[in-house]
Parts: sequence; structure tokens; C-alpha cells
Amino acid sequence: MNAMTRRTVIATATVSMALSLAACGQASGDDDSGDKGSSTKIGLLLPENKTSRYEALDRPQFEKAVKGACLACEVVYNNAVSDVVKQKQQFDQLVAGGVRVIALDPVDATKAAGWVKDAKAKGVKVVAYDRAIEGADAYVSHDNNRVGELQGEALLAALGPKADDADIVMINGDEKDPNAGLFKSGAHNALDGKVGKIAYEASGQWDPKIAGEKMSAAISSVGKDRIAAVYSANDGMAGGIVTALENAGIKGIPVGGQDAEIAGIQRIVAGTQTFTIYKSPLELAPKAAEVAVDLLMDLPLRARTETNGVPSHLLDPVVVDKTNIQSTVIEEGIYTAADICTPELAAKCTKLGLK
Repeated sequence: MNAMTRRTVIATATVSMALSLAACGQASGDDDSGDKGSSTKIGLLLPENKTSRYEALDRPQFEKAVKGACLACEVVYNNAVSDVVKQKQQFDQLVAGGVRVIALDPVDATKAAGWVKDAKAKGVKVVAYDRAIEGADAYVSHDNNRVGELQGEALLAALGPKADDADIVMINGDEKDPNAGLFKSGAHNALDGKVGKIAYEASGQWDPKIAGEKMSAAISSVGKDRIAAVYSANDGMAGGIVTALENAGIKGIPVGGQDAEIAGIQRIVAGTQTFTIYKSPLELAPKAAEVAVDLLMDLPLRARTETNGVPSHLLDPVVVDKTNIQSTVIEEGIYTAADICTPELAAKCTKLGLK
């Protein structure tokens, strides 16, 4: 089925569904929790707002893609602000409200597996968004083990011949997040045996403040003159780490991140962060939206692979450093040069050719 035919099938099915529901008096109502029988609503539940990409990129791209594929569909959105109890309440409200498909990026994937099992018993389908959930109907993410490998490889490249004798600090993500384990595993695959040693390793729990505190502890434990580079699992934590390094008078060492947050890109321009990993929301959110609409319309899933038996689309991540900011996040329209290039960064932006 080609793209045009697929859109026609979806549009026809959606209009037919909407008319049928309206005739039964079931398609009205604007309650964000969804209405009983309101089967043109798709839920989107994101895990937290400390990482800016969720509100700035994932949500609007998902909503735009759903509307592009299904004119009669409505996205019912909530953010759990890192609270698993709140997310469970949000999930239950969608199920009780008659939403038939939920795209869920869980605060705690282990606990979410139980929610998914109960929801499926009630006929509700779940797309695991960015984080794998046991028993989900589909899983859409980037290749997260590869993310970690790219982070490790980029750190090695930044260290160059110094890597053999380098003491590395690793600040990993939240241990409740299965992706954090994949990032960590991938990074170790790239780093182990190729650096002097991992001198300090801890979880920053996806929190910039906690990551900064862990970095300060690492400086005290390892010694400011011994730390050669820092692996940060994401850009948010890299911000806290860079602040801790600056407060300790440590400058010029490689610091990595992930998510291509604008603050991370700005630190790359400024020279306080070395690289980030770009996981394009122009790929992730639209693919998840496409899968959600397919599930809603009972269309076949075009999965590339499987993850623990779940049909999966795993997208390719990209390393972003000073050399390719223009060709990635700017040319894809995620940010403009004006967004990135504050007056303080203007001269460095010009030198990098950002426009």
C-alpha cells in the first residue's frame, strides 16, 4: 500500500468512524480525559518536563503528525512531571474515557507493563514511545544501545591519544528508565578497555541538580587534575555537570550529552560541551503518531524489527558537534540560528558558519 493510498484509507475510515459515532451520540465532548466511546482520540503521555525536548519538540511534532494522518483524530496529552503515580492516574483516565490507543513514554517502564496488560484486556492498544514496555502493541524509539556507543565513541575521538591514560567520569540516567541502561551499556561497549579507567560512575537520575552534585562528588573523589572527560547521559544533566566543573576551575575537558537540547547546542558553540546525540523528533514523533493511527484504524504495522516480541521501529541517532550543527538541527528546522546565537555567542556562531 503506497503512502497516498494509505492516507486515503485512513481518511475514509476516520470519516466513517466519526459519522458513526456522531449518529450514536458518542462523538461529542471536550473533556481532556476522553469520552466513553470516543474512539478517534489518541492519548500521548510523556514522562517529565525537566528535559526540554518533550514539550518543545516531541509533543507538537506528534500532534502535528496525527492531524496530518487523521483529520478527525484528537490527541489527548498529559505530562507526568516525573511522578509515576500521576502518570498512572493519567493513563487510567484515558482508559476510562474510552481512548483506544495510547502512546506512552513511561516514568517507570517496569510498572507501566502492568498498566499495559490491564489496558489491553479492555481493548486499549499501547505504543511504547521512546522507552520499551513489556507487552506493548508497538515500540518506537531510536537505537538506544547505539546512542550509548556513539556517546562513547565521540568521547574517545575528543580525547584522541590521551584516551589510554584517561580517567573518565560517567553520570548515567535514571535506573528506572530502561533506555538509561541501554545508553550505559552502549557507552561501556565503546569505552571499556580503550580508556585508562572509569574512575567514578553514578546515576544523575535525569536531574541537572543531582548530576551536578554527583560531578562535585567525583571531583572530590578522583581529583580535579585527574579527570580527563565526562560522559553525561543527556544534555540536561550535562548542564549541571558543566556548572560543577566550572565551579571547580576545570576547563577544556570533553563533556558529552544527548537530546540536542538548545542549551546543549549553545554549550557546544560556547565550547563547554563537546557533543550531543541528535534523535530527530521529526522522525520519532511522526513515526509514533503513524503507528498510533495505524493501530486505531486496525491497519497492518510496518515494523522494521522486534524488541522482546514487540513490533518495533528503531531509528538512527546522529552525533552533533561544532562541525554539523548547521546541517542537522538548523537545516531540519528544529532551531534557527537566531534561536541558538545569543549576543554572547554571536561571534562564535559566525565562526562556525551558523546562519
